[in-house]
Parts: sequence; structure tokens; C-alpha cells
Amino acid sequence: MAVGEGFNGTLVPVAGITIGVGCAGIKVVGRRDLVIFELSPGSTIGAVFTQNAFCAAPVQICKEHLGAGQATRFLVVNTGNANAGTGQRGLDDARETCTRLAAHKSVDPEQVLPFSTGVIGEYLPMTALANGLPNALATLASDNWQDAAQGILTTDTREKGGSRQFEFENETITVTGIAKGSGMIKPNMATMLAFICTDAPIDQALLQSITEAATTASFNRITVDSDTSTNDACVVMATGKAQVKRVTSAEDPLYGYLLKTIKELMLSLAQQIIRDGEGASKFIEVRVEGALSADEALAVAFSVADSPLFKTAMSASDANWGRILMAVGKSKIDQLDVNCIDVYLGDVQIVAGGERAQGYTEAQGAAIVAQEEIIVRILLQRGVVNESVWTSDLSHEYVRINAEYRS
Repeated sequence: MAVGEGFNGTLVPVAGITIGVGCAGIKVVGRRDLVIFELSPGSTIGAVFTQNAFCAAPVQICKEHLGAGQATRFLVVNTGNANAGTGQRGLDDARETCTRLAAHKSVDPEQVLPFSTGVIGEYLPMTALANGLPNALATLASDNWQDAAQGILTTDTREKGGSRQFEFENETITVTGIAKGSGMIKPNMATMLAFICTDAPIDQALLQSITEAATTASFNRITVDSDTSTNDACVVMATGKAQVKRVTSAEDPLYGYLLKTIKELMLSLAQQIIRDGEGASKFIEVRVEGALSADEALAVAFSVADSPLFKTAMSASDANWGRILMAVGKSKIDQLDVNCIDVYLGDVQIVAGGERAQGYTEAQGAAIVAQEEIIVRILLQRGVVNESVWTSDLSHEYVRINAEYRS
């Protein structure tokens, strides 16, 4: 199940990036489950990772390698196994993955970043992974984006990707990205896994700023089931191959163009994740208006978007507006005046001043929530800040997928 048609456009290659995709048999024999990104020398990287205290071994090793100060040359991604909850052996396996890849390409192991996604609490099958590396490396090519988008999937039903291009100083700047994620989705920094590349030249610190700002406006605005993964990571790579002046200041015009474009692409990827949420049949925007601050607006929006009762009502196409009020009320907003709150489903007002709107009928609400795409507007009447969060419904299929996940 998924909502809408999904991404079906072209993923434009990025100069300075080649991608290899292989089948290592980490969980399922014959399935693409190993993806390698090769970055040209001189590339810069911005990255954000999960804030889950039980973060996976590859997340820890990524941070360690990025902190070592060496230029990253390779990313290696495996699916089918998260290498999380695996103790010292998990750390050793993540380091060994980097060491083995580094040996194939004559680089330092600290120039390799490892990423894993899949089942938590099981050790990586290192023999299969190691044997898969040469095959994946043999396929390195600039136009392997589509296969890579497929190779990073787990319970996803379809690929997630996109490309954006703009003109700057008579040069075409390209930004292309892919992501994966369908369940265990409430990123607390980034997404499940997302890889975005551009050929723009930019200093590392500024690329990190763009990565954090774009993540905040996109991946940190989605939730499928309120669970933050142990393995979340979002990486933005810049190869510098475009023949334009390098971005060395946030005041440089190219900085603004990059920030806008990367934000747009990340938001598209984030919404693609929600449309393909596990068991999803509805794509829902929860929009909070008139808050005192962004934090306040997001607290209310996530309280609704994370509510199992709200989400199951949406799955059943039941316009149970009492569940919306309940979720708003438990958001712990200081001195919230419930008598000022209005709620709309689409363009239909269902609540006025904290109670059923005059003239509202169940038939009106039912017509809205029967649609695949739903907008819930919550007007707090407290300030001028508006924020949106995107979520999916909670269906029987979600329960089935997760009940059978390890079988």
C-alpha cells in the first residue's frame, strides 16, 4: 500500500559521484542490498545522525571517521541488517567493513563511512558482506542512481528520489538525492537513510549548515509511527565539479540557491517516505496555525500526527474530531485556551471555539477523510507562527508488516 504514484522521474547524475550496487545476500539472496558511493577527491560532506541514545555501530563509526578530519572518499550502505544493539562486535564489524573497502581502493579506512539498515540486534554476516564488496565496486558508474535507490530499501514498496537543477554563472548546478524509510519513522535529526549529492563547490562548514537547516525543514517534520530509528542518517555530498566560484560564506549568492534547492529536494524525499509509510492508505498534513513559536506549533502537530487513535480513525475514514481535540489537549502547551481553538478538515470547519462548529455534519467530514490526501488545520489563535507535519494513517497492514517483520 502507498499513496499516490510515487517518484517516476529521472535521477540526474552528479559529476564527481559514481555508485556501485551489488547483491551480497545479507538477508535475502539475489536482492540488491549493498550500495557504494565513490566521491571524487576534494569533495565535502555535511551529515546529521540519529539522536536515539541506542545509536547503531555504523552511526558511531561514521561520527568517529568524520571527526578524524580526513576527506571522505567512499560511503558503503548495507540493507537487511542494522548492526544495532550489537555491542563491541558491531563496532568491530563496522570498522572491518571500512577496512575491507579501503583495501580494495587504496584509501585510508577513515575515508570510508559505513551505513546499515534492517533488523536490530543481529550481527552483520561479514563473510557475505565482504564477498559482496568486489561485485558492487565492479559496477561503479555515474548513472547508477536508480539501482541505488532500490538497493537501500527495506520494507519500502518503492524507490524514493529526485533531482533539481538551476543555472548559476552560466553553469548548470545539479542536486540529486535518494532516501529510504517506511517504518520506525519519526526522525529526530534526519531520515532513516538519505543521500543527497551536488556538484557545487562549497566549504564543509557551510555545507553542514545547509544540511542541518534543510533537515529541520523536511525530515524533522514527518512521522509514521513516532519511533526514531537507531540508524537514521542524512548525508549531503558536494563534489565541487561545477565550474563556479566556491562558496566560502553564507553571504555568497550560491549559498542561498543551494539551501533553497536542497530544502526542496529533502522535503520531496520526506513526503515520499510518508506516502510509502508502512501500510499507508492516507497522506495527511497536520497544519498548526497561530502558535506562539515553532516549538509550540510542532508540539501540537506531532501530538496529533503521532496519536494512534487519530491515525486509526483516518485509516477507517472516520471523521472523529474528538480524537483531534484530545491530541491537541495532551500536547502540554502552557496556558492553552481550548475555547479559542478552531479545527478544519480541508476547507470544512469541524470545530469552532473548542466545540462542534455550527452547521457541521458528519457527512461533510466523512467526505474529506475518505480522500487519499487530507489536510487537518488547527488554529490556536495565540500568535503568528505556522508549522506543518506530515504523517500517514495506521492500518491493519501496518500491524501485519511489523508483526511479520522478522519471520
